[in-house]
Amino acid sequence: MAVPGRRHHGVYREPVVKGRSSTGSGRPRSRRGQGERLRAEVLDAVNRLLDDWGSDERLTMRAVAKEVGVAAPSIYLHFADKAELVWAALTDKYEQLAQQMRAADQQAAAAGARERLRAQVAAYCRFAHENAGHYRLMYEVRQPTADPARIGHHPSRLVSRGLRRALARCADEGYPLALPLHQAAHTLWTGLHGLVSVQHSLAINTPMTTITDLADGLVDVLVSTERTAGPGYPQSTEVDRLIAETVLDHD
Repeated sequence: MAVPGRRHHGVYREPVVKGRSSTGSGRPRSRRGQGERLRAEVLDAVNRLLDDWGSDERLTMRAVAKEVGVAAPSIYLHFADKAELVWAALTDKYEQLAQQMRAADQQAAAAGARERLRAQVAAYCRFAHENAGHYRLMYEVRQPTADPARIGHHPSRLVSRGLRRALARCADEGYPLALPLHQAAHTLWTGLHGLVSVQHSLAINTPMTTITDLADGLVDVLVSTERTAGPGYPQSTEVDRLIAETVLDHD
């Protein structure tokens, strides 16, 4: 007897009918046109498993296939390896954060480069505060190790790119940076992460205004409050060049 179809974590799960699957997985073979639905189910399963397990250590193509109810080769039709699989599962969350940062930046456009950067920083903190579960998956759950040549394609580039461009606008408008551009963006990003992750880890119920005040302090350390006559880019360093090698500044 077929088990009625149901929704799990917002994704429709097909009814399982014994004896119909040629894969031995308990799931009927996907009909033509169902590839996108399978892809969505796979990504949903990855999010669940990462959330349950807290790292990628137990996450394998076989484990994901078992969670979805398909054979492991079906996963490889959509994703080349585990890194690509996990990055795809988390992309929508990085896109959501990046979009909120862009919106805040645009709303502050009339106030100048420095205020636009502060608006992005505040949006980052609000997202982490209001979407703690998403943030944990994005930054506090171990993800697969990837070759350095691929790291620039990680979806987190959408977030770091926004901060880097905002810092560059500050320097262009005459607000000197305390560090070379790529190093400054990396330092700001990791500083913001440390700030919000401490709130999460220690369950500190800090008012959002206090969190954004602390984040503003990071901006003040990295971007001068005094405007100069020309661009404010410090000379590049070896650290800055190493970071720049991993940066993909376009899609």
